[in-house]
Amino acid sequence: MTSTVEIETTDHFMTVCGKNDANIKLIERALGLAIYTKGTALTIKGASATVTHARDIINELVVLTQKNVALDETKVERIIHTKLENAGPLAPLLSKKLPLAKGRSLAPKTPSQATYMEKIETHDVTFAVGPAGTGKSYLAVALGLYYLLNDRYERLVLTRPVVEAGESLGFLPGDFEEKVSPYMRPLYDALYHLAPFDTVKKYADMDRIEVAPLAYMRGRTLANAYIILDEAQNTTIPQMKMFLSRMGEGAKMVITGDITQSDLPRSTSSGLQHALRILKHVHGIAVHEFDRADVVRHRLVQHILAAYDEAGN
Repeated sequence: MTSTVEIETTDHFMTVCGKNDANIKLIERALGLAIYTKGTALTIKGASATVTHARDIINELVVLTQKNVALDETKVERIIHTKLENAGPLAPLLSKKLPLAKGRSLAPKTPSQATYMEKIETHDVTFAVGPAGTGKSYLAVALGLYYLLNDRYERLVLTRPVVEAGESLGFLPGDFEEKVSPYMRPLYDALYHLAPFDTVKKYADMDRIEVAPLAYMRGRTLANAYIILDEAQNTTIPQMKMFLSRMGEGAKMVITGDITQSDLPRSTSSGLQHALRILKHVHGIAVHEFDRADVVRHRLVQHILAAYDEAGN
């Protein structure tokens, strides 16, 4: 959905937007949508429920500017919070629950998560970028499991690049499977948290769930499959191109990563950053950006990340 708010004067427009569009960015992050400026107009693009709320928030800011009320960050955040509280669930997004195996279910915890899930539902390829703890990988796996259990896709494929961090795989003990297992562990953890072990094992034994290193994707065509590439910031440009070209008929892809946490050598460009730059306007591809405010792990995680950001780490 797209909606445009026309603001009468340039002064009011600048006040509503805030310094360096700070107020607009707050609304975008809170609701998980995009707001574009042109002249003295604001164009909102996103899911219908969130666009409606964003328009209401902007109109409230316009009224306040007309009354010469100063708009600082705290006031704008309070207006956003009040609007979302009074509006109740962002139906049908925030109230949407995914029924999973044996009575388990999952619902988005934030408007941004809800919008992310809708983007996955409505696009063939979705990129999700942001810090750890925002749910970008977990929700992608949850949707994949939901689709699999409901026969929306024939297979669920989860993959990650294996990046040697400080110790060469060749010197680690065990066979190749044992060496790469720690890299794949977070994907298994998400699956086992969402469904009982026996359910995951049954689908894995049927070859309908596959968890494998990115190198295993080379030379394949994945049709009628839901495919997740996790930790995509650790892909090189050729690896990302290879992965995206594996997409077969009836497939859906979700690519997740944190562009601030690449383990690649400094001289190597990230395939994720490159893909975001060249593919962002391709029809059928969605990009969803999470930030620190979207972290849904322990409440201290947001403060920890903030402290590291302030320290320049």
